[in-house]
Amino acid sequence: MFTRVNGRRLATPLLAVLVLVEVSDVVFAVDSVPAVLAVSREQFIVFASNAFAILGLRSLYFVLADMRERFVYMPLTISSLLIFVGIKMSVGIWYHIPTVWSLGVIIGLLAFGVGASVRHDHRNRG
Repeated sequence: MFTRVNGRRLATPLLAVLVLVEVSDVVFAVDSVPAVLAVSREQFIVFASNAFAILGLRSLYFVLADMRERFVYMPLTISSLLIFVGIKMSVGIWYHIPTVWSLGVIIGLLAFGVGASVRHDHRNRG
């Protein structure tokens, strides 16, 4: 993060990257506090959920990035999930989709995406 040039201590671009990553972590953590407060008024729950989100987000990214190679249909599956959530939010004014149905659609889409990816992986190997 620092280097010496002609006896002077200078910052490297890595320091700028580290600062920007940490600032973005804090911004997203602060941004999510109102959403958590809408669910729970318990201060410990709000603090703990945001702390675990900050701690786990970066490591979860690397896990998902590694899994992306194996589960080739996951981007399509996630896109389908986001479309479903958008439709659910759009029609929510006129019609309430029960939580059990939403959970069924989400689990079904994820199972289909994982199953199709595993099948694709087995066909390409053998």
